[in-house]
Amino acid sequence: MAKHNDLGKAGENAAVAYLEQKGYLIRNRNWRKGHFELDIVAAKDNELIVIEVKTRSNTLFAEPEDDLPKIRRTVRAADTYIRLFQIDSPVRFDIITIVGDEINFKVEHIEEAFYPPLY
Repeated sequence: MAKHNDLGKAGENAAVAYLEQKGYLIRNRNWRKGHFELDIVAAKDNELIVIEVKTRSNTLFAEPEDDLPKIRRTVRAADTYIRLFQIDSPVRFDIITIVGDEINFKVEHIEEAFYPPLY
């Protein structure tokens, strides 16, 4: 596996550990349906939380919350997930950024990072 794939998997593991420590119930990791993918789907306080995880070794790249095409794909995937599992609860979209290396990750959790864009 490529080094960046290892870093991404380690970052996602760190995000899950962080969320579980904060009382989130992890429903799915790397959920896929066709071309749709959701990094983490969790639940807390009767709310469904869709979490996009961005792992970087440094902060030299654009901020992940600025990626409108990725936001649109995530919202479409979440809609598919909600319909498939017939979920009837509020939905929130969060982003977790993981920066650093496996030994020294910095975790930043942005709650309500974005709202579904209007088409």
